[in-house]
Amino acid sequence: MSIKGNFRSLSLLVMDKIKSDIDSGVFKPGERLPSEAELSKQLGVSRATLREALRLLEEEKIVIRRHGVGTFINSRPVFTGGIGELFSVTDAIERQGYKAGTILIGTAFGEPCEDERKHLSLNPGEGVLMVERIRTADGDPVVYCFDRIPARLVPEGYTAEGESIFNWLESKTGLRIAYAVAHIEPLGYSEKVSNLLQCDKNATLLLLKQIHYDESERPVLYSHNYFRADKIHFHVVRRRL
Repeated sequence: MSIKGNFRSLSLLVMDKIKSDIDSGVFKPGERLPSEAELSKQLGVSRATLREALRLLEEEKIVIRRHGVGTFINSRPVFTGGIGELFSVTDAIERQGYKAGTILIGTAFGEPCEDERKHLSLNPGEGVLMVERIRTADGDPVVYCFDRIPARLVPEGYTAEGESIFNWLESKTGLRIAYAVAHIEPLGYSEKVSNLLQCDKNATLLLLKQIHYDESERPVLYSHNYFRADKIHFHVVRRRL
């Protein structure tokens, strides 16, 4: 196929052609595009025009360009939304059209560490319920979740079967999570988490630490969620004051 037009319009046409090929399945998420020389020849455009189209596609996060390796079709993010929006992992997966699943690693009552005692406002002698899970999207592991709940709230332990921990906690305690205070940290390779999420050593992780509060502003859930960075996209709306 040969695409004709001026440089600017050619770049946009090439961009649209690649988008169309992605939508039709010619190029699949995670797949590497042909080399610039091969692809420019296929499309009948100069390499300069192709590079501009790829630059625009990269700005829209449709492709990822890895220096010395090639250009890859970006996977559709499993998690997307405003960073100020509070959502359960289950809701985030399902609203993107994936089927949410859970692999339960373990659950146990235990003595809280100082960090957990502080963030959950625990009294001396109070314990926590710890829950470790892997959340999946269409069967693929995408988040490792480590949640802690004051033991007095859930004396029977963790009894959910894959549902949102928000919904489970509300059904068991009658407490509704109203808001959360979050801290975000980018992470490199983690032997435990990267292996659980089936990431290679070059893949990055995004750690979301959250203290969840009920409608009476009491901390009821302290969670560490490790996301595969290639599966999440947050945006921020910033307003001028």
